[in-house]
Amino acid sequence: MARLPKNVGWIGLGIMGLPMARNLLKKMDDDTQFYVFDVIQESVDKFVQDGQGRVSACSSSKDVADKSDIIISMVPEGSHVRSVYLTENTGVLASNLDTKILIDCSTIDTGTSLAVRDAVATQHPSAKFYDSPVSGGAIGAEKATLTFMLGCAASDANMPLLHQLLSLMGGNIFPCGGPSLGLTAKLCNNYCSGLIAIAVSEAMNIGMASGMDPRVLANVFHTSTAQSSICDDWCPVPGLSPDAPASKGYKGGFRVQLMKKDFGLAVDTAERVGVGLALGKEGLRVYEETSVDPECKDLDSRVVYRHLGGREAWREDFPEDVEMKKFETRRLLQKGKEAEGSGK
Repeated sequence: MARLPKNVGWIGLGIMGLPMARNLLKKMDDDTQFYVFDVIQESVDKFVQDGQGRVSACSSSKDVADKSDIIISMVPEGSHVRSVYLTENTGVLASNLDTKILIDCSTIDTGTSLAVRDAVATQHPSAKFYDSPVSGGAIGAEKATLTFMLGCAASDANMPLLHQLLSLMGGNIFPCGGPSLGLTAKLCNNYCSGLIAIAVSEAMNIGMASGMDPRVLANVFHTSTAQSSICDDWCPVPGLSPDAPASKGYKGGFRVQLMKKDFGLAVDTAERVGVGLALGKEGLRVYEETSVDPECKDLDSRVVYRHLGGREAWREDFPEDVEMKKFETRRLLQKGKEAEGSGK
């Protein structure tokens, strides 16, 4: 078993970063110290309060790196990653990194990640930089069930340490082969899940417009070839997945502007590597429009259902049937057993 560091640096305490850092705080040894920085002081103050003496606020990314053995970053965009690592005098690389490990969990373009990695290799050849984006959203961050996609080979010398540390925040750790391939995996995943959310929304619209109860259609999907985590856990239709953002006014979750960003990065990647896309540009157009729709902006990306004219007050047209309620209860119980069996 790898020996975990006693001084952990964390940069970025947003919707994803804060619950991820909280899981490390809760699960690591009581003598582990955390050094944190975020441009939003309120987020830093929350985590410092959580730490009860184990968390210290820092003045910059360099300050975090100076005091930490391992540094984890989780920020929204590539420009933020460049700022965190490359800013002269205050960035991580302005510190004496020696043999420290740097893990960036942000979802950004591969070019930026490789540029930061190259800068680390040039200026601090003994340090190691890894791209390690995540999937699972805010719910996964809170429940420590995230999937980590690591930009390294399974044979990497630091893999035992990386696996042990990241496992405190997630249930699945995948070494994806090499630098930036973690990001490639994440962009492919979000491209796929983004299209599925559009497809589920449109399919539900077809069903309801034809007079079909969406609960019945959801049950059909669950046991048929349309089954997916978007249908079961993140359903865009309010009320079908009780814990999904759609059932809470589309609050929380993965903001639609971020889906637009990731989807666009995936389309750009496809063009760069010469892969043709049948649905890419049309899907990107949908998310571009949804992200500026006043009724959808800043909400979970599954709000694409609303933008596409989805019926949110569908219960008025489809009163609950007692027998169907029994069936739905059995389905949810079965789903719980399946999740328990898979370790999710």
